[in-house]
Amino acid sequence: MNASPTHTARRSQLLAAGAATVTVVLWASAFVSIRSAGAEYSPGALALGRLLAGALTLGVICLVRREGLPPRSAWRGIAISGVLWFGFYMVALNWGEQQVDAGTAALVVNIGPILIALLGARFLGDAMPPRLLAGMAVSFAGAITVGLSMSGGGGSSLLGVVLCLLAAVGYAAGVVAQKPALGRASVLQVTTFGCLVGAVVCLPFAGQLVQEAADAPVSATLNMVYLGVFPTALAFTTWAYALSRTTASRMGATTYAVPALVVLMSWVALGEVPGLLTLAGGLLCLAGVAVSRSRTRKAAAPGAVPEPRPERAAGPSA
Repeated sequence: MNASPTHTARRSQLLAAGAATVTVVLWASAFVSIRSAGAEYSPGALALGRLLAGALTLGVICLVRREGLPPRSAWRGIAISGVLWFGFYMVALNWGEQQVDAGTAALVVNIGPILIALLGARFLGDAMPPRLLAGMAVSFAGAITVGLSMSGGGGSSLLGVVLCLLAAVGYAAGVVAQKPALGRASVLQVTTFGCLVGAVVCLPFAGQLVQEAADAPVSATLNMVYLGVFPTALAFTTWAYALSRTTASRMGATTYAVPALVVLMSWVALGEVPGLLTLAGGLLCLAGVAVSRSRTRKAAAPGAVPEPRPERAAGPSA
């Protein structure tokens, strides 16, 4: 017996919601691991080691699944996202976070989802409904609150602010470039070859990686490998899966859940008890994501008989 279109759509929504959840949880966990690995590895070496671990993991999966090469029409988006997001973003963010305190980094980098919405509307024709804009405004206010509550623990330089800003621009442009490629190639192909392009971009740091790996403690190297296998290989794949089933703007808004999860994970894993202001900011981030993911009910035409409306699964729209 074939599944009904409604059942199929709901199943697709649930899978996309699950994929988006996996992504934000793993990306949040990356901040904890970067603290350890970043103390022993320089920004470029850490990015290259992470990307090599990710590319190797994804490459093995591609071979097992016999994915093959992406079609030629998808390579432009894959190459741009690989250079800007997998490569440039990771180096710029690692470097920038060494120059500014955590709060300043959170403030600057979190303009990324806003840039995604603007670029998505300009180049992809993404709609910008009022609820999406309102949700992003609430989440950004939450990110500012979290950032302000974390600021003051260290100095911030103009170079660090510029690097974090460039990282946000690279992230946004990479996401918008990736979206069309997902319509021409499989999720695994887009992610694998984007990661591989990013690793190639970071090859000039190979000497640093070899030298620093020889001196780094095992824990730092294991954290780098973790970053490659889970927040990169797995999380970027689940991100691409969810992105292929919704707009870039909505997916960008979803990442505002990351600051709230970072606060929670730092509390549990590192014993860093958040203050009331930090908790309030985290709750604002989550509330904004909920608003941005919600839908408005369309008003029925005068005299029309309303149709039964199935329950919508929470998460990215199909």
